[in-house]
Amino acid sequence: MNRLQDKVAIVTGAANGIGLQAARTFAGEGAKVVIADFDETKGKEQEEVLKKEGVDCKFIRVNVADRDSVNVMVEEVLSVYGKIDILINNAGITRDAMLSKMSPEEFQQVIDVNLTGVFHCTQAVLPSMTAQGKGKIINTSSVSGTYGNIGQTNYAAAKAGIIGMTKTWAKELARKGINVNAVAPGFTETGMVAGVPDKVISQMKEQIPMGRLGRPEDIANAYLFLSSGEADYINGHVLHVDGGIMM
Repeated sequence: MNRLQDKVAIVTGAANGIGLQAARTFAGEGAKVVIADFDETKGKEQEEVLKKEGVDCKFIRVNVADRDSVNVMVEEVLSVYGKIDILINNAGITRDAMLSKMSPEEFQQVIDVNLTGVFHCTQAVLPSMTAQGKGKIINTSSVSGTYGNIGQTNYAAAKAGIIGMTKTWAKELARKGINVNAVAPGFTETGMVAGVPDKVISQMKEQIPMGRLGRPEDIANAYLFLSSGEADYINGHVLHVDGGIMM
């Protein structure tokens, strides 16, 4: 039996990177996957690719920073699939700058997507999950939210906030049958690090005991575990998937 057989999973930020890998991993374990993303072009492309591979999936354009957009997305999921079992709050952006040079707009944009967006999506799926008495919510934090990172005041603040929300929701929702956990990736091979100079990448690898960056499948596998029945008694946990950089 597949670990997520017939489960309905919303993955935000699923048009590329870690989110796309999560969609593929979940589909491979029997889930029906909602590719929720702001990028309509990439989202529709990936929907077509996955459908040709036999995946039961649907792309829905969403701006997680806009509550109305999130509500419409959740309503569409319920109209198509009738339920929501899993929410992966994976969508995120960066607007890196040193504190002295970060504009208020750059700060707010990251907070709106990476933190407030997680609030919007979680609150929007809550009635459905509560009604069925079961659900899994996984929020994407970061090692930056645990120990900070130069040039990422906004990103680190949002990812630290996610940890606080995760633990709060885990306490509030456990009696309703809903598990809330977080995954904190380390430096991972995605579009976010594609433009980073080789010298900086080498410095990153030197900090990681395993000597390599994470791969999208490393993070997706953590999402999968926390979404599966194997993690039914795990609640309020922050799972670091970082090659040991936090030791």
